[in-house]
Amino acid sequence: MAFTQEERITLHGFNNLTKSLSFNMYDICYTKTKEEREAYIEYIDEQYNSDRLTHILSTVAEIIGAHVLNIAKQDYVPQGASVTLLVSEGPVVEVPSESFEESPGPLPDSVVMQLDKSHITVHTYPEYHPSEGISTFRADIDVSTCGEISPLKALNYLIHSFETDVMTIDYRVRGFTRDITGSKLFIDHDINSIQNYIPDEIIDQYDMIDVNVYQENIFHTKCKLHKFDLNNYLFGYTKDKLSEQEQENITRRLKMEMDEIFYGKPLKSIK
Repeated sequence: MAFTQEERITLHGFNNLTKSLSFNMYDICYTKTKEEREAYIEYIDEQYNSDRLTHILSTVAEIIGAHVLNIAKQDYVPQGASVTLLVSEGPVVEVPSESFEESPGPLPDSVVMQLDKSHITVHTYPEYHPSEGISTFRADIDVSTCGEISPLKALNYLIHSFETDVMTIDYRVRGFTRDITGSKLFIDHDINSIQNYIPDEIIDQYDMIDVNVYQENIFHTKCKLHKFDLNNYLFGYTKDKLSEQEQENITRRLKMEMDEIFYGKPLKSIK
């Protein structure tokens, strides 16, 4: 059973529901030579170093109303970075009437609710294919909260914080809390799709597939850009430097890479 703001109930003690958002983004690039590949990895490591990732996660904490207790961050050799924020209950600055409605979250401007026993993490994974000329950057972000609000409120901001060709998003509500009579509640808000929390202008840019298990409060959405411009996937030059045959071949390779990530399985090899 789910409840809207108007049906807000009295709980027995603290809200013990755990709401977990996992956001995985992929940036795809064609790097023909070793030098191009190394330059791309260097660019990614600079663009998404631990300092910038810390800023992104700290902003997420502000959006969902968390007080940051501790920050651990690390830039790895030869590439990649990780940041973990431990967060706790934050001050109640504002409780908007739409807190429990299905709507995209803000591009941050306010702290809205309370949290306890929560964490926010990000790990990055730059990698490349040894012979196909494809380089891929993946970032995994996890936002886990206890309390009344959902980390989905930060999803809009996270999407805008990364250059994303493919996204996979998971949301799950775990555990239970009790109302004043002692009855168990396994969810405290209405949701039928993660897409309810993604703005229309973002939805219009992606092909999306939902895989939801409603009886288990598990929601999954996969997203892939449907507009393709080869110039956006070449590192350091534009497609006018390539022959038509090269453009066609590279386009097939890039689309194959995105399709395999989107569908989660290897597809027929490109000859």
